[in-house]
Amino acid sequence: MNIPGTSELLRIFIGESDRFHHQPLYEAIVMKAREMGMAGATVFRGAMGFGASSHLHTAKILRLSMDLPVLIEIVDAPEKIAGFLPFLDEVIKDGLVTIEQVRVVKYHGGVAKNEGAT
Repeated sequence: MNIPGTSELLRIFIGESDRFHHQPLYEAIVMKAREMGMAGATVFRGAMGFGASSHLHTAKILRLSMDLPVLIEIVDAPEKIAGFLPFLDEVIKDGLVTIEQVRVVKYHGGVAKNEGAT
């Protein structure tokens, strides 16, 4: 699989406790990206953050949060990113979605580590 040198970075900012059909929203997003043949997706769990409501979410010991910030990043061709946006419109109720142009300098999609091994 190749992605063009000029691609797009899709960033999705949601909360850890957000759900879609009884599963974590971040998991539903990553699984849908995989199903749609996107180049890849990575989920990051934040230690601290706030959104439009200005409610602070933190992992500090004195103030444990059950809803830490989650960031999902996906890099792919602009048309693949555009094709993914209707799904995000459907599943994200609270969150932020951004797109920016990026330059891909190297991407190699080989056989998955768990696949193809004999």
